[in-house]
Amino acid sequence: MTIVTTADVSGLILAQSIATAAYIVAALLFILALAGLSKQDSARRGVAYGITGMTIALVATFILVLANGSLVPDDVTLYLGVGLLVVAVAIGAVIGLWRARVVEMTGMPELIALLHSFVGLAAVLVGWNGHLYAEGIAPELVGIHHAEVFIGVFIGAVTFTGSIVAFLKLSGRMSSKPLMLPGKNLLNVGALVLFVVLTVWYVITPSIWLLVAVTALALALGWHLVASIGGGDMPVVVSMLNSYSGWAAAAAGFLLNNDLLIVTGALVGSSGAYLSYIMCKAMNRSFLSVIAGGFGIEAPRGDDADDEGEYHETDAGSVADLLRDARTVIITPGYGMAVAQAQYPVADLTQRLRERGVDVRFGIHPVAGRLPGHMNVLLAEAKVPYDIVLELDEINADFDMTDVVLVIGANDTVNPAAAEDPGSPIAGMPVLHVWNAKDVVVFKRSMASGYAGVQNPLFFRDNTQMLFGDAKERVADILGAL
Repeated sequence: MTIVTTADVSGLILAQSIATAAYIVAALLFILALAGLSKQDSARRGVAYGITGMTIALVATFILVLANGSLVPDDVTLYLGVGLLVVAVAIGAVIGLWRARVVEMTGMPELIALLHSFVGLAAVLVGWNGHLYAEGIAPELVGIHHAEVFIGVFIGAVTFTGSIVAFLKLSGRMSSKPLMLPGKNLLNVGALVLFVVLTVWYVITPSIWLLVAVTALALALGWHLVASIGGGDMPVVVSMLNSYSGWAAAAAGFLLNNDLLIVTGALVGSSGAYLSYIMCKAMNRSFLSVIAGGFGIEAPRGDDADDEGEYHETDAGSVADLLRDARTVIITPGYGMAVAQAQYPVADLTQRLRERGVDVRFGIHPVAGRLPGHMNVLLAEAKVPYDIVLELDEINADFDMTDVVLVIGANDTVNPAAAEDPGSPIAGMPVLHVWNAKDVVVFKRSMASGYAGVQNPLFFRDNTQMLFGDAKERVADILGAL
């Protein structure tokens, strides 16, 4: 039996003070990380801040565990707890490093969605632990603790299954079309009302069966919310799930009495929600409708939409002739460029044209790809200069003064139906007005519709030519012809 001495208590107080100071430093580093990640030229620095902050947080947590363990009468318990913590961190580090090394940039969106699901699952487990091992809580705080447990489990479970569905949709394992159950909006509202009723009931008379009920309810709600959202809105969904995972982490922080987890969760939750709001504005979508599972959004027409005319096919040599005579060129990339890994030959083509005196710029739609900033990262990876990569608002007015536009793997983000067809499922969504250019060349593998399942009349315009095949190979052919 171990006797707790004054020195042990003093050591614990010192360890808690060190951990608190470390948590403050880590929180500041996380804020600096967010600031750094807001710009391309400071993104690497932002990532470094985040890594440093997380390392400090982990070290501080180990110090706290050891200090608290020193007061445990049974030393075996301390060694076992520390051993399990080390093993868990080691396993997570190995898996994380392995996935980070092998994942392609095209697979990054679904990987991030999957990581969000882990945060949600962790919040559920922490909530259940808070119910099963609720000891030493002051009587006046019991009700608050029960509410924290219930709300944390609910948010975590919604995040878990919602993120799984997003992963399945983004990876092509599940149809990107929205699930349209009869009365789906009433189902969502009814689930929220039931959650409120169950929460009050649990706070008054906590029961494990109520916890089972809310876990099942939240898992079903998370699945239905994201399944009801179409592929065109998936970038917003990923951002919103990022926000959900932050709030789930904050809820876990309240249960664990961990200030850093609360602060970090709040940072992630608020920044993710704000990013989702910005993206909804960029897509002319209602923020509330998207996070409510596509409330009021009709299903897209699908891939069986009627053709809208004849298209004009071209070849690499003809495109090279167009570029050779052009003075201004705008390249608008999309997810197809990422799939083909064409960013490197595109960067080479850009350099070659600029050496010839051609004014080359890139037009990036806010939701190009499957993740906010996806195209920017790909182009930065290929060493495309930051100053020629422009956002939609910065470049949209310049298309009518452009000789050639190369649409490489983009579809919904350059669809004129959004601006000209009030009946289109994407009506009102801001798009790149590429059709105003003198000549438009669309790189595609086939005439299939885009991720939102909507036909694109751009393909049938008189000033549009279709260049079929793998984007990487076609760009290489154009380089050879030049």
